[in-house]
Amino acid sequence: MEIIVRLDVMLATRKMRSRELAEKVGITEQNISVLKSGKVKGIRFETLAKICDALNCQPGDILEAVEIGSGPNALQG
Repeated sequence: MEIIVRLDVMLATRKMRSRELAEKVGITEQNISVLKSGKVKGIRFETLAKICDALNCQPGDILEAVEIGSGPNALQG
């Protein structure tokens, strides 16, 4: 199982820039960038709750669990 971060999709849907979200949540724009890239190792529930509040969404709108090798970049065998 792999967790995919869909924060970029939610930002686009809400027509919000990373900078605006960072200001509302109280974290750096660099941290938003790391989250968007999916290179983050973890996230505090408090931060996730603030992001969801700012974007008016649920955690499941931002995070998605997928089977490894089932995504669009999976190798065909």
